[in-house]
Amino acid sequence: MGQFSLPHLLILVLILLIFFGPSRLPQLGQSIGKAIKGFKDGLNELDAESKNVPPQQQAQLNQQQQQQNTTVHTEQTEKKEHNS
Repeated sequence: MGQFSLPHLLILVLILLIFFGPSRLPQLGQSIGKAIKGFKDGLNELDAESKNVPPQQQAQLNQQQQQQNTTVHTEQTEKKEHNS
């Protein structure tokens, strides 16, 4: 259970052929490929932006994230204590 093998792949391809037909599968694959490429480009853009942040501003952002994490942790702890 949870493993993806060759028979599973063949069944998936057969289902795709039935639903979309052989003429639309290349278009579908191309659309999915473009979507994945766009997603990766967006991630790379975010990484590049985060590297260009001045050290002082980066320190402020890190401090804000720590405060948010502490708040979330505190709220979760309070909920657990309340439910006990």
